[in-house]
Formats: sequence, structure tokens, C-alpha cells
Amino acid sequence: MSRADAPTASLYHRIVVWLLFLILLLPLAGTLLYSLSTSWSATILPDGLTLKWYAALWSDERFLRAFGQSLLVCFGALALSVVLILPLMFVVHYHFPKLDTLMNVLILLPFAVPPVVSSVGLLQLYGSGPLAMTGTPWILLGCYFTIALPFMYRAIANNLQAINLRDLMDAAHLLGASTWKAALLVVLPNLRKGLMVSLFLSFSFLFGEFVFANMLVGTRYETLQVYLNNMRNSSGHFNSALVISYFFFVLVFTWAANRLNRDKA
Repeated sequence: MSRADAPTASLYHRIVVWLLFLILLLPLAGTLLYSLSTSWSATILPDGLTLKWYAALWSDERFLRAFGQSLLVCFGALALSVVLILPLMFVVHYHFPKLDTLMNVLILLPFAVPPVVSSVGLLQLYGSGPLAMTGTPWILLGCYFTIALPFMYRAIANNLQAINLRDLMDAAHLLGASTWKAALLVVLPNLRKGLMVSLFLSFSFLFGEFVFANMLVGTRYETLQVYLNNMRNSSGHFNSALVISYFFFVLVFTWAANRLNRDKA
């Protein structure tokens, strides 16, 4: 390609990318417009615009409770994942690097069994007896931990390989640091990028999870996705406002987390 053709090709690529972006944005824009409309049936554009559907949504105590419960169980599962996975990964990659191959197989097990099948097994195991947890948030914490495990392990493992863990630890030991002091003060700050990426991916996936939440707890501990499913027969405008609010929250959360991560870099 000649230099004269380069600007034309660049413009063509930009046009294609923007067209694809607009096509993907159209359903979301339609949902947003429908959530703001007073009524929209036989006309191209809505009859009028209003915020009453958003006011009704954010004044609904059931929605606020489901929203808070979703946040609580997601953040709880992620905190549990960080506390358990980080020390495990450090021990495996520093002391037993040959176990990494086995770990790569084990972390894929949650994807090997469909959620519906896993839910049925969990219902049989924890539905009664001394470990009866069905209908409580504790069973969701355990399920969400297993779901987040592959995302977190893979992202942090890639980060550990990139920083050359053994050389970094040897350098810290030469400067007089103990193994755990070096892990906390030297290795952990270098894992912040991988940790943040894994947390973002896991949170986005867990916040939208439906199958486990619906089958294991249902309305006894109603999460946002279960609430959305239970409200499917209500007003379409109300449901559109719910979908847009959900999307907007995830978008703002991701933007804020990325901005915070960039400022600390």
C-alpha cells in the first residue's frame, strides 16, 4: 500500500468501526428511549418523555433490597476469592511451580459442569442436614467464589509470569526482606494490575448471574437478576428503566475503577 492510500484506508477503517459501534448501540438506545417514554405503540417516536418510570423504580423498596443484596453477595465472594487465591497462587508459583499445570486444569472445572446441573447437585447436598444453606446468601457466596476462581487465577497468573516472581523475590531477599514481607511489600503491589482486571471481570459476570441465584435462593434472597425475572410481566417501560439502570451502574463502576487504577499507576 502506498503512502497516498494510507489516509484513505485509515478513514475506511474508522467508518467501519463507528458503523459497527452504532449498530451495537441501537438496541441500548431504543431501550433507553422506551424507558423515558410515556407511551410508545403505533408511532415511530414516543408520544412524550417522562422520568416517572425511573422514579417508580428507585422508590421501590423491593428493587433497592435486591440491588443491595446483589452487591453484598458479589463483593463478599470477591473478597473471599482474594483472601484465598492470592496466598495460594504465591505458594504455587514460588514454591511449587510444577503444580501450575494441575491448577490450570482444576480452575476450568466450574465451566465443565453446566450451572443447572451444578444447582441440582447443590440442592441435594445443601438442601437439608447439618449443612442446610439453600435459600441463604452463604450458598451463593460459595457458588460465586467458584465462578470467580477461573477469572482471578488466570489474570493473576499471567501477571505473576510477567513480573518474574523468582527473580523479584531473590532481589528482596538480598536486601534483607523475609519471604512474607517481600510478598506483601514487593510482589503484591506489582500484582495490582492483574488483580484489578480479575476483579472487574468477575464482578461484571457475578452481578449478572441468574441461574444459581434463581435455583438456590430465589425470592428468599432476591438478587437483581432474580428481581428482573420476577418483574418480567410488569410494565415494559419499568423493565426498560431497570435494564438501563443496571447497565449504567456497571458502566460507571467500571469507569471509576479504571480511573482509580490509572491514577495510582
